[in-house]
Amino acid sequence: MEQRKVVVLFGGCSSEYSVSLQSAYAVMEGLNQEKYQVIPMGITKEGKWLRYEGDLSRIPEDTWQEGACCPAWIVPSKDIHGIVIMREDGSFETQYVDVVFPVLHGKNGEDGTVQGLCDLAGIPYVGCGTLSSALCMDKDIAHVVAKAAGVAVPEFIVLQSYMTQEEQAEKCKNLQYPVFVKPARAGSSYGITRVEQPEDLAAAIEEAFRHDTKVVIEAMIPGFEVGCAVLGNQELTVGEVDEIELHTGVFDFHEKYTLETSSIHVPARIDKETAERIKDTAKVLYRALECQGMARVDMFLTPENEIVFNEINTIPGFTSHSRYPNMMKAHGIQFQEVLERLIEEA
Repeated sequence: MEQRKVVVLFGGCSSEYSVSLQSAYAVMEGLNQEKYQVIPMGITKEGKWLRYEGDLSRIPEDTWQEGACCPAWIVPSKDIHGIVIMREDGSFETQYVDVVFPVLHGKNGEDGTVQGLCDLAGIPYVGCGTLSSALCMDKDIAHVVAKAAGVAVPEFIVLQSYMTQEEQAEKCKNLQYPVFVKPARAGSSYGITRVEQPEDLAAAIEEAFRHDTKVVIEAMIPGFEVGCAVLGNQELTVGEVDEIELHTGVFDFHEKYTLETSSIHVPARIDKETAERIKDTAKVLYRALECQGMARVDMFLTPENEIVFNEINTIPGFTSHSRYPNMMKAHGIQFQEVLERLIEEA
């Protein structure tokens, strides 16, 4: 059987660069080597694209750039259907590619930019398309679409960097605390602050604007966060619902990747009927935001058992402790099978 040639994209010009390295390593190690020829392609923090031909273990250590690397790019021209590599002697080599597997979290990877490049090149790719990726990345627009689909969303306001301080203050004057201040288009909880009182709001807004030119301020939803791993295009598979048990105020970047003072329960500690309602809501959101391939749909469950939309991650984490593969595992689908289905769906 001929191997499919799979470019795994990792790194990227994003604050989530380090997370991408861990996820991509897990993906490359998890792929069936008999079925797939893995072509690692890294993007540095500065945006340099490199074909990596060294030991995969150097990727999560972030020493891969010191290894065997050559400049390389996905070629937009459809006749190539692949990548071009510039060798040390200055010669150029083209390589056909069957599918691209982007493992790029956050900006310049999860927001539709890389997906658009693959569309131009005519190369199939794993995960959501250009429009869906852009929609889900923007917490403002995603909330608007979710609400239009009939799913409850938190009360929220939007601030733009072009607004004057007076305009921002006017929009914020009726806020009911506590609130969460978030960059509209960032992931892994970067730049998010829980604000308990008005005097702390300005600093939180300033921090959020460090990550984006648009800021969303959301009302706090009582209860806890639940998530659904969704897989598929025409027919959808939904993993077991998980639950985040917080022991601090915010499930921030540190907590997401250390679980130092929080816990993730799979399956969630809820009754079967509620779990099914959450899964059904995840499907509605997945369809409304035109997702395909995969996505992790995050929601809140209130004490009154109301389901409230939080966000959709179109390229969720793929490390050993990441929520998406663990929800699928609880549903009976092992990691290697998840990866294979994602590539075949692409």
